[in-house]
Amino acid sequence: QVQLVESGGGSVQAGGSLRLSCTTPGLTFADYGLAWFRQAPGKEREVVSCISRSGVKTYYVDSVKDRFTISRDNAKNTMYLQMNNLKPDDTAMYYCAARMTESLTLLVMDRRQYDHWGQGTQVTVSS
Repeated sequence: QVQLVESGGGSVQAGGSLRLSCTTPGLTFADYGLAWFRQAPGKEREVVSCISRSGVKTYYVDSVKDRFTISRDNAKNTMYLQMNNLKPDDTAMYYCAARMTESLTLLVMDRRQYDHWGQGTQVTVSS
């Protein structure tokens, strides 16, 4: 298992913005479907957003639609999550994950199917 590295978390007030990044020198991101998950205290880890290998297809959980944008730059081996209009309910540890796939368009929301994970970056939103 290769370790991914997240960055960009922090503490903001409601309505603020953060941009998370995920990268690793150990994988060629172009071969992987990617995703962001989050886990709040006492809750299960849930998918926030995922992006296909090609970047053409994306998925967002309903609670973040129209506020979060996932993107990837395969040349830089980096994935991003732009988070706008943050709410206190967005407070959680955010994790990036990678899953090798031959498909350029497949989206996978099941955390059990991801092979590589980061250690997480904390996002705290105050009201």
